Amino acid sequence: MTIELDTPSIPAAHALQGLLGGRVHLPGDAGYDAARVPWNVAVDQRPAAVAFPRTAAEVSTVVRVAAESGLRVAAQSTGHNAGPLAAQGLDDVVVVRTSEMGTAIADPVRGIVRVEGGAIWEPAVDAAAAHGKAVLHGSSPDVGIAGYSLGGGIGWYARKLGLATNSLTAVELVVADGSLVRCDATTNAELFWAVRGGGGNFGVVTALEFRMFDIPTAYAGMLVWQLAEIEPVLREWAAWAPGAPDEVTTAFRAMRLPDMPDLPDFLRGQQLVVIDGAVLGSDERGEELLAGLRAHRPFLDTFARVPAASLVRLHMDPEGGVPFASDSSMLSSFPDAAVDAFIAEAGPDATTSLLMAEIRQLGGALARPHEGGGVLAKLDAQFLTFGGGMAMTPEVGAQAHADAVRLTGALAPFATGRQYGNFAENPVDTRSIYDADVWTQLTGIRSAVDPHGLFVANHRVPRLYEDGAPTA
Repeated sequence: MTIELDTPSIPAAHALQGLLGGRVHLPGDAGYDAARVPWNVAVDQRPAAVAFPRTAAEVSTVVRVAAESGLRVAAQSTGHNAGPLAAQGLDDVVVVRTSEMGTAIADPVRGIVRVEGGAIWEPAVDAAAAHGKAVLHGSSPDVGIAGYSLGGGIGWYARKLGLATNSLTAVELVVADGSLVRCDATTNAELFWAVRGGGGNFGVVTALEFRMFDIPTAYAGMLVWQLAEIEPVLREWAAWAPGAPDEVTTAFRAMRLPDMPDLPDFLRGQQLVVIDGAVLGSDERGEELLAGLRAHRPFLDTFARVPAASLVRLHMDPEGGVPFASDSSMLSSFPDAAVDAFIAEAGPDATTSLLMAEIRQLGGALARPHEGGGVLAKLDAQFLTFGGGMAMTPEVGAQAHADAVRLTGALAPFATGRQYGNFAENPVDTRSIYDADVWTQLTGIRSAVDPHGLFVANHRVPRLYEDGAPTA
């Protein structure tokens, strides 16, 4: 099939009408405005059409018809990372919302969980837990597994078991000619390498399979202080975190929480320091590893032996659609000067609209190349920082974004210059996510799999002309 991608007129999208039994919405349709809204409701994405397939065959149909109509295609399950996609312009794009493809089934014989392309983490976590196992989920139960896994995936077991993308054992996706292909370590191996960290540049994911791990419980929880106590706690954590054993993974947050009725009483309207995380070891080992932090006497300490499935809500991330603005950065170190800079921007005397300023502990298995891994076989950073605030109005969102950029700017002397795509909720130079040699290979594979540039991803990997120059 020949795909020509000259700029189409919007009427080209009408070729999609009648597909999927009315589950395709065009501008002007009664259901279009509801259909186009991503999880981050502050992002105003206005595509040429929004399609809700329920099967891989329906995905293939939408991809073929879109291509024949001169439209491009973007896959989206939840839309947590929608900002960079919307910023590219969606006037000629069909957004394929896979949210109605959400099943998750554990296969204890093969030691995997198989999910459809639109599945979120909670049902997959529950499916594994039914067999006394765990999967490498993130910090929120309603994040889409496909986007999270294809972009990397940092969870509570990351310093021991690495990025979630490298726990994938197979990916099934519809590619540019409309065919459904399976890729794994032996079938379409180059594509399998590329999608594990290369995002949605290669097709629409219809299913994923990933390993389960023998983790029925973990020593996990949170330590909480008043924000006024941030300085000694942050200095302790920042000195401890880089050399901590692989079995512990934590995050540090300075939080300014609104007085909202859906928050627990101990959080509502509070300004707090929170360290949460998990230890893959005995209770005694957990107590040993946390002793230095506990010496600072948190007013709340919930660390205990808990079912692994409970960790999917440990971080208390908001669920459902939320208007949010943010910025992020990867850091090579977090010395005393970084502590000073962080406190100046997020401590008790700071003037900021940020709901939270976060530092994630990296290193361990995340810093070592994963044998047989994908394009993100490791992360070259010790920490990942992220600042975010509510965006209830465009003006409030602009202020939150400015404050988040001010936070990352204050930590710029310690930054690696690299980006982590899953936390980059604003347009970035995609080359900053990958090593230079990896980037070259990715662009070559994109050229082979999607030669006419049908697919639009949050973080775009371009094709190559025959002379090696990048194109859109």
